[in-house]
Amino acid sequence: MTVRSAPASAYKLGGGGGTRDSMGCKVVPMRTLAVDPRVVPKGTVVFIKETVGLPLPGGGVHDGLWYASDVGGLIKGDRIDLFTGDGPASARAIKKSGLNLAHLTVTEVSTFHGCPPAS
Repeated sequence: MTVRSAPASAYKLGGGGGTRDSMGCKVVPMRTLAVDPRVVPKGTVVFIKETVGLPLPGGGVHDGLWYASDVGGLIKGDRIDLFTGDGPASARAIKKSGLNLAHLTVTEVSTFHGCPPAS
């Protein structure tokens, strides 16, 4: 199990990204994570404790599990990118929560095969 502190950013559709991740799977709001695959391999399930309790699209609260299934041109080294959804409004939950994107605790907990779960 690898635990690291990572700076993060939030990304959304409409910012140049597509509706599919780099594995060819549909991106899932508040679940898809873009990583540098040299640091966190694609197909890794990670737990980000600071995201526990964030509201999820459609109701419910986040359990802290994210799925490393995407990469980004600006994602280098320990930096990660949290997919929030479609358009600027999708990042409101993160902004309202006061989540400090400069310091997140990222713990690799398992792996997945195929596409990440849809919710």
